[in-house]
Amino acid sequence: MHVGLGNFFRAHQAWYTDRAPDADRWGIAAFTGRSASMADALGPQEGLYTLITRSDDGDAFDVVSSISAVHPAGDHQAWLGYWRSPELAVVTLTITEAGYVRRPDGHLDTDNPDVSADVADLRVGTTTGLRTSPARIVAGLRARRDSGAGPLTVLPCDNLPGNGQALRTVLTDLIDLVDPDLTGWVESTVAFGTTMVDRITPATTDEHRDAVREQTGWTDVAPVPTEPFSEWVIQSEFPAGRPAWEQAGALVVDDVEPYEQRKLWMLNGSHSLLAYAATIRGHQTVDQAIADPVCRAWVDEWWSEAMTHLVLPSDHVHAYRDALVARYENRSIRHLLAQIAADGSQKLPVRILPTLRAELAAGRVPPGATRAVAAWVAHLRGHGAPVKDARADEVLALVEGRSAQEGVDAVLGHLGHDLAGNPDVVAAVLAHLTELEASA
Repeated sequence: MHVGLGNFFRAHQAWYTDRAPDADRWGIAAFTGRSASMADALGPQEGLYTLITRSDDGDAFDVVSSISAVHPAGDHQAWLGYWRSPELAVVTLTITEAGYVRRPDGHLDTDNPDVSADVADLRVGTTTGLRTSPARIVAGLRARRDSGAGPLTVLPCDNLPGNGQALRTVLTDLIDLVDPDLTGWVESTVAFGTTMVDRITPATTDEHRDAVREQTGWTDVAPVPTEPFSEWVIQSEFPAGRPAWEQAGALVVDDVEPYEQRKLWMLNGSHSLLAYAATIRGHQTVDQAIADPVCRAWVDEWWSEAMTHLVLPSDHVHAYRDALVARYENRSIRHLLAQIAADGSQKLPVRILPTLRAELAAGRVPPGATRAVAAWVAHLRGHGAPVKDARADEVLALVEGRSAQEGVDAVLGHLGHDLAGNPDVVAAVLAHLTELEASA
């Protein structure tokens, strides 16, 4: 079963399952996150869709058939029914960083009104109308325990460091509030895996629908454009089994963290830098931004800082860097920077701040990392891509009605008192902000 029926899942986990040699033994029951629109689109197509693999050398069109059922988030009867089924072996998630509803310390945000409402509903046994993914999962875990359906694996696939532990923490917090007796069963029966996922997947447009129709003759209302590159690194136990993903190209390892850091810092970190800084320079897509010598220099500067603190072999990291350049230059992808810019409040702490703090610990004030922070400040101040953030009210209040200096102080205080209390960091971020806004 999968939660989050978006383009990335369909270009990634569903694609790996479709390519596995034992694909005929597995099907995915996929649920939307909030909106029912994707279930409405894929339902009449019986879960089938076209994956468009785009490169400058041409496009490939393949039908993916691993989704056996699609459901809107509100189909609670089906949701609980799958959890009660002994046939369910793996639950994967792509709910975005914001979907974990975490506080900055990684614990469940119990001040969130949706979380508070879900806690009240779960305490009285209500399972319909739940608002957050953690609450839906806890309802599912409770249904599985009560039905005696046996063990399974929960496998988050979002861009969070230690995403398995991140999910387990918020679920444990929620279980402690609504059903403490469930804790022991979860600990003994449920495996939480950790993954690193990587495949650039833009939003679908009419251009993609028209291309499918013109090239194949098929009418597909929900094709998925993606790049040739794909990577999936998995660290988990699977007590109830899993598809043979490793034979489809996935890497099953004992420790996913080195790969996770490499991807979060180098790919996602540079994406965030470009999403905020390059849009100020008028660019709309990644390929446009990386073709700008100024933006390319900013990215190279950031990569040089981040690479210093990775533990993978140097030749591996440099090869990954070269591959990133080629991926970013792929003009057929048209990955929108405004799409990447969403939820910066969740992304900067895991994509940029670890390198910033590591550089400070080494006695350096890193220009790449401080520029990324400054670009986010400029973004919040109304420059470049529009703000779309799960904590928009909170982070916009940091800069509204304030001078540049006051905004920098407030944003750094929000990101960490250690950063706000470092005059060299404050000065660097303010200098970058002044430079960026002068070019707007």
